[in-house]
Amino acid sequence: MAVEHDQQTTGFGQVSRLKGLVFEYLSFGASVVGILALAVLLIYVTVDAFELNNASPEWLLTYVATLVVPYVGFCLYSANDREVTRRVALALGGGLIATPLIINGFELLVRPIPRLGWHLVYLFVVVIPVTCYSTYVGSQRPLGRVGFGFVGRLLGGTALGIAMILLFVVFDQYLWLLTYTFGLIPAAAALAYSRYRESDLAALLAYPIGAAGLGAAFYVRGLFDVYPTTWLIFVWTLAIPASGAVAAVVARDEDTRTGLVLGGVAFLLAVGGSFAAGQVGMESKNVLLVLLTTGIPTVAFGRRMVTAERERIGLLLPVLIVAGAVLGTVLVRTMGFPGPNSWLDPSFVTGSASSTPRKAGFYPPIVGSVMIIAFVALVSFVLGVGSAVFLEEYASDSGITGTITRVIQINIANLAAVPSVVYGLLGLGLFINLLGLGMGAIVTAVLTLSLLILPITIISAQEAIRSVPDDLRNGSYAMGATRWQTTKNVVLPEAFPGILTGTILALGRAIGETAPLIIIGVPHLTYSPPNGIWDQASAMPLQIYVWSHSAIGEFRYGVLAAGVVTLLFVLIGMNATAIILRNRFER
Repeated sequence: MAVEHDQQTTGFGQVSRLKGLVFEYLSFGASVVGILALAVLLIYVTVDAFELNNASPEWLLTYVATLVVPYVGFCLYSANDREVTRRVALALGGGLIATPLIINGFELLVRPIPRLGWHLVYLFVVVIPVTCYSTYVGSQRPLGRVGFGFVGRLLGGTALGIAMILLFVVFDQYLWLLTYTFGLIPAAAALAYSRYRESDLAALLAYPIGAAGLGAAFYVRGLFDVYPTTWLIFVWTLAIPASGAVAAVVARDEDTRTGLVLGGVAFLLAVGGSFAAGQVGMESKNVLLVLLTTGIPTVAFGRRMVTAERERIGLLLPVLIVAGAVLGTVLVRTMGFPGPNSWLDPSFVTGSASSTPRKAGFYPPIVGSVMIIAFVALVSFVLGVGSAVFLEEYASDSGITGTITRVIQINIANLAAVPSVVYGLLGLGLFINLLGLGMGAIVTAVLTLSLLILPITIISAQEAIRSVPDDLRNGSYAMGATRWQTTKNVVLPEAFPGILTGTILALGRAIGETAPLIIIGVPHLTYSPPNGIWDQASAMPLQIYVWSHSAIGEFRYGVLAAGVVTLLFVLIGMNATAIILRNRFER
């Protein structure tokens, strides 16, 4: 016999919509205030770095007419949407009329913003947002995808070329030749064989083979003093791999024959063009680098020329951009429109420190920071992902092992909240006083910053690995795969986008840290870039810190702002590379 119980229904009572609306708009207002504060800060830094406040309105409007308007027009033509075109045209034209009226005509209501005239307000409030919006809507169509894809490959090739130059300037080119020959090629061959034969042993042997090749390179470097010319080194270590990459990519997307043909064309363009330039008195190695960074991406994308006519028009986008920039420069120089006297120019990026603001350079700290963050990324990624894999996939949750695992997890969570200056003291005591790695050396900075971001990397990698469904693991085990095969082929590929997201955040913190570098004795000021990881090198945050305390006002405003913008560019480039890799793995 069933027993009846009295049931009491408890309701939520009267729901107050007012509280929900207040919370919603307070949250929205806080977001808007935060975004606007950051935008204003970035605007002022940009204005100081490029001295845009000294540019005349005529100078700005000339470049808007010759560069921005044709570019926006291409984007709108690609979008093929009349409503979007009408809104964009109204924003550009209406903003040009409304901005000076608001700034100058209603001075009693809207005070002129310090150091920002109406033309700069028009640039930051109207031109840049409209250009970004037009880029987005234009890139959604086939014509836009072709054009922006071509420009993206050219920009990527240029970034790769800058990395090549840094590589050969900072490191010994002969050591790079030997490392590539004895280390990278055998390791790549072992990895290729492992993929072809599906051999885990060959994949594992690739790493000791590469390490042995690196050791052999250091040994052979000390035996000989005569090596090939720089041009031949570039051909062997850069032109051949780049051409092979073009052939592989095209063969994957099209067919093997087309890939081999375009790979051969890319090789002949780079090598033949640089050799011919050397015969007429030009630096063949410099021409080779230019052709590698511009010609090879063009060849790789050249197969788009055989597609539909409307898509083929997209290849005119880089021509449109270059022509607009050249035409704008000619007009402003012909008409004599005063432009900005930018602090951030090629001499700033390639020069060294100076007591004169206009002669101050940022090159040694740039190289130091790039070297430090590159090795920090390598060390923290390997150790962080390895630790996360062990804790999530191999460590037991029961017994004494489970207790140790929980203690480790608690300590990792606590270490993520430790102030950065404590890690600086740890680096000073462990790596300098105990191990004697050198005061202010790059290797000391790398290990210290790696320890700083290691807890963040481990925690983010653990969360990404936990997010992989157990059904995938069980399916792999059901097919007879071992735990290592399941981890390598199933878990890590699925978790890799999340791992990269955490790594991006961690590296963003590491590149801006100053306190640990001061504690371990990294010099505030250097006049030459480092030659290896055992040398002392300054870093961009430290140099910016020195400029901020200068008694000369131009250092505290113009030069410091140029350094901040350069640091942001490096950070954005680093994050963009990681984001591209993450998106590829997500697809």
